[in-house]
Amino acid sequence: MQIQPKYFEKTQYIETLNGNKVSKGSILCGIMNIRLHGKTIIKPGVIVRGDLANVNIGRLSTVSENTVIRPSYKKFKGAVSYFPLNIGDHVLIEEGCVISAASIGSYVYIGKNCVISKRCILKDCCYIPDNTVLPPDTVVPSFTTFSGTPGRYIEDLPDCFEQYMKDYTTSIYESFLPINTLSKGRS
Repeated sequence: MQIQPKYFEKTQYIETLNGNKVSKGSILCGIMNIRLHGKTIIKPGVIVRGDLANVNIGRLSTVSENTVIRPSYKKFKGAVSYFPLNIGDHVLIEEGCVISAASIGSYVYIGKNCVISKRCILKDCCYIPDNTVLPPDTVVPSFTTFSGTPGRYIEDLPDCFEQYMKDYTTSIYESFLPINTLSKGRS
């Protein structure tokens, strides 16, 4: 799958040794508790709340603009306990989402302006279309689409969805390129 290149200003991103591209316009709270597993893109306006609990984001995953990722929590006898949040490989989270899930598997597509409420579990290979709100404690099985407000089962996904997400997220990463600022000044 070939998509159009998206260019970014190299001075506005930090590139790590394992290929992560993190916008300087994002907010990573508790950086010591946030682990990016490689070739992950974090775009401007993203807030990751690693100060509450550990957050792990898998390889070749993208978190788009103005998305909030915060660990799930539960109240026990008046106290609040936060749980680690694990996001798998080849996950695409579109812009404007609020993610408080317990876990998100691999090969998952979350559309724009979605709310994934506390303690939700998204298994591998699932699709959440734009503007979906999943209520707390929702479990989304593998190879399914959940949509609506509140989000509910819509249909099954084909077996090729896993390969589609691998190709799509790899293509997103490979087409996210720095602008060559040296050549801009020359004519």
